Amino acid sequence: MILQRIGNRGLFLGAFFDDAAKKRPYQRITLDHELDIAPELGSDLTVHACANLVGEMASALRDVGVRPGDRVAVHKRDCFDIFLLTCAVARVGAVPVALSPTLRGDTVAQLLERCDRPHLITDEQTLVDGLPPDVVKRCAGVLLVTGEADGTTPLRRDPEARPRPFTRPRADRPALLTHTSGTTDTPKLVVHTSRSLRARYRPQALGARLLIRDRETLAVRVSFVHSRLVTALAIALERGFPIVVLKDAPPERVADLFAEVKPGILEAHPNTFVEWEPLADDPRGPLSNVLALSSTFDAIHPRTVRKILGASHRRRPFHLQLYGQSEIGPTVGRATSRRRAMSVDGRCVGFPFPGMTAVRVVDRDGLTPGPGTPGFIEVRSDGRALTYVGEEARFQRQLDDGWWRMGDVGYRTRWGCLHVSDREVDVIPGFGSALEAEDVLMSRLDALLEVVVVPGREGAPTPVVVTRDGAPLDPDRWAKATAGLPAMRPPVQLSLDELPRTATAKVQRLELAKRLLAADPAGRPAT
Repeated sequence: MILQRIGNRGLFLGAFFDDAAKKRPYQRITLDHELDIAPELGSDLTVHACANLVGEMASALRDVGVRPGDRVAVHKRDCFDIFLLTCAVARVGAVPVALSPTLRGDTVAQLLERCDRPHLITDEQTLVDGLPPDVVKRCAGVLLVTGEADGTTPLRRDPEARPRPFTRPRADRPALLTHTSGTTDTPKLVVHTSRSLRARYRPQALGARLLIRDRETLAVRVSFVHSRLVTALAIALERGFPIVVLKDAPPERVADLFAEVKPGILEAHPNTFVEWEPLADDPRGPLSNVLALSSTFDAIHPRTVRKILGASHRRRPFHLQLYGQSEIGPTVGRATSRRRAMSVDGRCVGFPFPGMTAVRVVDRDGLTPGPGTPGFIEVRSDGRALTYVGEEARFQRQLDDGWWRMGDVGYRTRWGCLHVSDREVDVIPGFGSALEAEDVLMSRLDALLEVVVVPGREGAPTPVVVTRDGAPLDPDRWAKATAGLPAMRPPVQLSLDELPRTATAKVQRLELAKRLLAADPAGRPAT
C-alpha cells in the first residue's frame, strides 16, 4: 500500500540496537530475568549494553564459521537473549530462524529439516532434554551458548572483540524466519524481509504517535520469537520509552514488578491479560499508571479490558486492538476507552489503516456475508511475508490477486468495522460464533480464567472451562450464564496446564477437540 511503500528502506535487525544507541544510549531495558549469554550483567540493561552484546555475539558467530546467507536457527531456553541472538545472526548477514522454546522437539526437528541443514544455536539442557538425539545430524553445526555436548561447538561472547560494522543487505531479501502459532497443524515457517517488517511498523507507529503523546514505560510480555516483538520494541526505541521485558507471567511476580515500575503501556497476549486481572485489586496499584493496553494476537475479552483499565488512575486510558497474522502483520485496528469497554462488541476488531492496509469479506457458500452468514476475510498489506519455507504452493493458495486469506470468517458492518466470528476450521455448523459465545460467558462469570467452545462427541458444541482458582464450577451460576446462548453440552472443566496452547498462549482448538473425542467415560480429555 502506498503509505507503507514510500521511502521504505527496511527495518534491519542487524542494526536494531546500534541505530537506537546513537540516539539514546542509556535508555533503560529492564528484565525480570538474567541473560544466559551474559548473566553477569544482571537484569538492568541499557540500549548501549544490548548493542554491545549483539556485536560481541555477531563476532563469535563469525569466528565459528557462520557466513552471510546462512540460515541460523535460534532455539534455546526462554530468555530475552533469544531476540539478541536473532539480531546478532542478522548482523553477520545470515538469516535468523526464530523457534519458540515451547515447541516440541519433534516439531523443531521438522522445521530444521525444512531449513536445509541450518546452524542451530541452543543450550546444553535444551539439546539434551528437549530435542531428538539425531538433531545434530540435521544441522550444519550446533552452537551452545551454555554447557557442553559431544558434536557441538561453544558459542561465547568476547567482550574484548572489536565489533565489525554492519553492512545493510538489500531490503527485499529474506531477513527473518518465524513460525506460525500452529493452532491447526505443524507450524509454518514464514519468510520476512526488512521491507515487510518496516511496512508492518508504520501503521503501528502512526497509531502510537497519535494516541500516546508523552514518554511512557512499556511493559511487554510477548514471545521472544514473534515478529510482533520486533515492531513493539522498534516503536519503543524510536520514542525513547523505558522498556520492561517479561519472561514470566504469574500475577504475583508481575504485581511486584509493576508496583515498582508503574508501566504506562502493557503489550501482551490476550490470555496473559486474563491472567493479570487480579492485579486490578492489588492495593499497591500496579496498574494505576496504565494508559494503554495493546494486543495484536487475538481479540481480547471485554471483561478483561474493563477490569484492567478500571484499575488505572489515568484520565483517559484506552485499549488498542490490532488484528493481524504472522504472515501479514496488523491489518485493522481500533481504540476503545474505559467507559466503552463493556458496550463494544468484542468481535469488532476495527478498521483498516487508510493508505496502508485494506480488507474485504468474500462470500462463503454463496451467501452474502453478515452476522449469521460470515464470509472469508481477506486483506492486503505491504507487510505480507514472501512465502513459507518448503511450502511455497501452500502460501500461494492463500493468495488471490494480492489479497491474502486470513483463515478467519466474519463480516463488516455498515460503518466498515470488521467482525471476526471464528477460524474457518473452527466453525461449528448451526451454532453461530463460538468466539462470541465465549465473550458472553467470560463477561458473565468472573470465576472463569478461560472458556473454549469446541465440537465434542457427535460434533455437539462443548464448552471447556478453566476457573481462576481451580474450584469446581457452580452449576447454578453456569445455567444462568448460558441463558440465551445456543444449546451446548455440559461443560468440561480442566486446569490451565491441561489446555494445549501455542507459543503465543492461544488454545489449540483442533487438538483440544481431538482430546475430547478420545475422552474417558467421565469426560476427561486424553493427554
